[in-house]
Amino acid sequence: MNEKTVPPKHTNRLVNEKSPYLLQHAHNPVDWLPWGDEAFEKAKAENKPVFVSIGYSSCHWCHVMEEESFADEEVAGLLNGNFVSIKVDREERPDIDALYMSVCQAMTGAGGWPLTVVLTPEKKPFYAGTYFPKRRMMGQVGLMEVLEQIRLKWETDSDKLTRLGDELLSEIQAAALKNNEGEEVGLTDELLHHAFRLYTTLFDETYGGFGQAPKFPTPHNLSFLLAYSQAFDKPEALRMVEKTLESMYRGGIYDHIGFGFARYSTDDQWLVPHFEKMLFDNALLASAYVEAYQITGKPLYSEIAESVFTYVLRGMTSPEGAFYSAEDADSDGEEGAFYIFSREEIEEALGAQDMHSYCHVYGITEEGISQGYSIPNLLEGLPEELADKLDMNPLALRTRIEEWREKLFAYREKRVHPSKDDKVLTSWNGLMIASLAKGAKAFQKPEYAKAAGAAADFIWNRLRREDGRLLARYRDGEAAYLGYVDDYAFMIWGLTELYEATGDAVYLERALVLKDGLLELFTDEEEGGFFFTGKDAEKLPIRSKELYDGAMPSGNSVAVKTLYKLAAITQDVKLKGVAERTAAVLAKAAMKYPASYGMFLQALLALTSGGKEWVLSGKKDDPSLHSMISLVQKAYLPEASLIIHWEDQAAELTALLPHLKDKPAIGGAATAYVCQDFACREPITSLDAVRELLAKKEQETK
Repeated sequence: MNEKTVPPKHTNRLVNEKSPYLLQHAHNPVDWLPWGDEAFEKAKAENKPVFVSIGYSSCHWCHVMEEESFADEEVAGLLNGNFVSIKVDREERPDIDALYMSVCQAMTGAGGWPLTVVLTPEKKPFYAGTYFPKRRMMGQVGLMEVLEQIRLKWETDSDKLTRLGDELLSEIQAAALKNNEGEEVGLTDELLHHAFRLYTTLFDETYGGFGQAPKFPTPHNLSFLLAYSQAFDKPEALRMVEKTLESMYRGGIYDHIGFGFARYSTDDQWLVPHFEKMLFDNALLASAYVEAYQITGKPLYSEIAESVFTYVLRGMTSPEGAFYSAEDADSDGEEGAFYIFSREEIEEALGAQDMHSYCHVYGITEEGISQGYSIPNLLEGLPEELADKLDMNPLALRTRIEEWREKLFAYREKRVHPSKDDKVLTSWNGLMIASLAKGAKAFQKPEYAKAAGAAADFIWNRLRREDGRLLARYRDGEAAYLGYVDDYAFMIWGLTELYEATGDAVYLERALVLKDGLLELFTDEEEGGFFFTGKDAEKLPIRSKELYDGAMPSGNSVAVKTLYKLAAITQDVKLKGVAERTAAVLAKAAMKYPASYGMFLQALLALTSGGKEWVLSGKKDDPSLHSMISLVQKAYLPEASLIIHWEDQAAELTALLPHLKDKPAIGGAATAYVCQDFACREPITSLDAVRELLAKKEQETK
């Protein structure tokens, strides 16, 4: 006899949403509404404050707060009777999250998720915090207490709370305007050197990374230091990056069984992660490992980057080729349960003899990190460093390790998996497209470009309206939410990298179309730079402009990087001016603390070096041309752009780039033109000359 499925006791309006995060709350007793006019009109009609809870599907403490409070009848009774309650997925509505997170930081000095804010019916915030237990616990105020106090205050003096909301918004607006105050900062090398000095003071000599626990990878900082090390011949910058990249790989933040990186480490040595895996982290980290390989030639870095690509293409890619957003930290109700092992489980998977060797290599101990469970790690040394202790040669050990990994992967697959957030975010897909395209170039693996192209085609075909307006999220057949500046900037980046990896002009054409949309919808005509939301977006109390590079780079920083590159490719002096004006806005903000502007610093480095452009012209079936392309693609050229000019299929490309008519294949031979600041060297037709030019340090010591 089949058990009957028991229908849920409660169902609220979130059941009609597409967001996995909102759907997680669809059967709470709280009468949740999605963000929208209906909720705020209801608040006005009933004269109630608006309780807003913002989070995302793979957020551990969001799950905790749901279980403790939002699934609780008593909490629901207080909320339903006295508030209008709204749930927001921060990954769908980063504009709402950014605005009210700035309020939380202003009020409390801290932020995080779940983000809890209480608003007037006019969207003015007067209370903010993050996670609250249901009742007061270890000195932390409880949600029931907070809600009761707000209820009483609203009933007795709602006008005062409204005035507080006005004051808070004024403070946030004033803080944002401070970035535009002060003297202009020149776009010079000094900001780059200032940033490098700051990174050296923050660097953890023991375990790599910057600052204290919790430690976030922030790979765009590493990418800047890689570029800086080459531009200014600073081996110390390269050393810091290598130490960090190797330490992260050795720790538990890297999944040594299934690949990919977790969100961050809770300790200094990268051992115990916060276990969720995010697409954007893995995209940016793979990119940094690709760049480290290009500079050093060390196989370890290419292996790590390719393992991340394996993880994403195996488990984070939709049947249509788009990339999913995240995997949860929790499985079976416990954080990290999917990833940890006891010695007994290792023995069950590998057998007694191999268990001892595996546990020795990967730090699996009897006591473990908690209750006899360990996180596989290489803190004691890389396999080649441990081979002697195991009386094995390094090559044999590597072979054995891969056999162990495959067995443990199969063993782990039988466990309850963490939930997957299968929504497709345009911005994060742009980052992964860029990373895969870089991998395709560096490793000469067209399968990565093919995967990036499938995702790019998905975004182009499924996440644009008929009028060409880019949208931010796709799930379950629905594309929704007007794209933000990140969506435009990150996709332009991905498409330009993909063009360089394939020579397919359609990707360059799409990048130029999105560039026009970026300029039209987001430009701040008065102060420079780009607003986070388009001029056609919902009007929030403040139209924010995100400048600093946090866990993810800002759309403004990536815009500088990509617009400057497109200006070089198209020889558009006006576009170069837009990039420089935006850079000036960022430079003024970055002077205060440049370590928070790693992506902008990369863009600034390209600007101050003048950028470079490689144009490779010839016939598509000419092996010499393909050899030239391969040499340039594999080289580390962070400040350069690459134009692949198939002369026998040139109509589409020359329509976009008329200046290519002046850069033919000389005498029908494959020809390289190397240009800087719109001026070109003598053309090169010798493969050896191209190789020599790439091997030579072109940049003078600054």
